[in-house]
Amino acid sequence: MASNASVADAVRTAAVDLFAKHGFAHTSVQQIVDAAGVTKGAMYHYFRSKDDLLVGIYEHLLTLQGEHLAAIVGTEDTTAQKLRAACIDVIETSIEFLDEGTVFFHSAHMLPTVKQLDVTRRRRIYNDQFAALVEAGQHEGIYRTDIPRAVLVANFFSDLHYLPQWYSADGPEDGALIAAQLTDLFLAGISAIPPSAPHVSTP
Repeated sequence: MASNASVADAVRTAAVDLFAKHGFAHTSVQQIVDAAGVTKGAMYHYFRSKDDLLVGIYEHLLTLQGEHLAAIVGTEDTTAQKLRAACIDVIETSIEFLDEGTVFFHSAHMLPTVKQLDVTRRRRIYNDQFAALVEAGQHEGIYRTDIPRAVLVANFFSDLHYLPQWYSADGPEDGALIAAQLTDLFLAGISAIPPSAPHVSTP
């Protein structure tokens, strides 16, 4: 008999594939359980409805990223090291679970408002913890303060959310390289601007 974790994973995997191919609205629960090789009862043990399954697909990624960020923040690394690690991790995990994130955001508007708000709340928790690292770096003088912190953070996550529009696993660069490149660009952009060198007149 399959383990509890494998049943839930099989259902999520089947749902992601079917939602991507046919759309959330045009995929039935029966199609999902048939593709997953489980019964409806087994699916409903983990997901009470198709709506809950869609949320569960994204929540799986949110939980993983939240656990990773908490571990990073809890280290003895410097603020700069922590923010770099956080950036790389959230990009790499978003690429690893790109299909899950894409399926969710394409279909999230079909969820009941209360479920949409709950996901927004979960995302805000992560966002606030990430922003706290930027704030700490600003207090240390390593990140710029001439642009509102919310704009700096939004700039990073806008690049992240644009990934499904251009990234392909079949492309020439792998996820780790993309994560490092995007992180380097972001950190360079928020680095504190050094004071202008005094002008020295020539004779």
